[in-house]
Amino acid sequence: MFITWALIQSALELGIIYGIIALALFLTYSMLNVCDLSTDGCYTMGAAAGAVVALAGHPFLALFAAMAAGVLSGLVNAFLQTKMKVESMLAGIIVNTGLYTVNICIMGKSNLNMNTTTTVFSMMKELLKGTALESYSKMIVALIFLVIIAVLLALFLGTRLGLSIRATGNNIAMVKSSSINPAMTTTVGLCMGGAMTALAGCLLGEYQKSVDVNMGTGMVTVALASLIIGETIFGRRNIKVRIVGVIIGSCLYRVIVAIALRFNLPASALKLVSALIVAIAISIPAIKEIIALQKTKHAAMLRHRKLYQKGGR
Repeated sequence: MFITWALIQSALELGIIYGIIALALFLTYSMLNVCDLSTDGCYTMGAAAGAVVALAGHPFLALFAAMAAGVLSGLVNAFLQTKMKVESMLAGIIVNTGLYTVNICIMGKSNLNMNTTTTVFSMMKELLKGTALESYSKMIVALIFLVIIAVLLALFLGTRLGLSIRATGNNIAMVKSSSINPAMTTTVGLCMGGAMTALAGCLLGEYQKSVDVNMGTGMVTVALASLIIGETIFGRRNIKVRIVGVIIGSCLYRVIVAIALRFNLPASALKLVSALIVAIAISIPAIKEIIALQKTKHAAMLRHRKLYQKGGR
């Protein structure tokens, strides 16, 4: 068959893990209004730190080590933006470039193999062995982490600090006049985003049982595509709906990519497919406006024609 359940399941598993990165971008880009381009390096950093700790025999501790690494990445990014007054885009590029060397230093080489290493996924598979859910063990693990992150993020954005972060993204001048320190809210937002991104990197590293220094290349594109697809489908409604939209957007993105690659495309075409999906997703609002405008013009022409025909009679 052209499309099988195994294909969809694999795409959904990746979509769920990538959904955590999309939520990180939702926090920094949509809420904080900061263009964080350190996602690629931070994602790999989380995978590298997690892999090193997992190889030492601590698969659960690896998750916390990855998040700690992500927080450090966010701190450096925030320092450049708030203290050194570097533009957010340039600060992200600087951090992302520096993390390449840092990631190699963490791993000791350009890649790590975890085929014989115990991971949270292998532990869940062993726990569900012999049950009907054994084949869904990877999806269950990914879902558990995604749901926890999504719920905590939704609750956090409703707190005083969360509202301050949202206010910073909406109007930084108003925030300053309200005695809220935008440097603090920016730092907290970037550290949280870094922690989520690094956690996703660690999970994917344990999922595929290998980590490569270049595995994060283009990850910001994936997250952006997921974010845009979700917001295009669900619109800019309340926070909970938008979070759900981002998650669904991530899963849809992976399914679309998986189906596209079934057309006998080479693996090297994945980045091109990703870029096209992002371009189409970004263009959807403009396309909708064009279609609406054409419909309005068409309706106006019909009304004018009817009035002309009535006048002729």
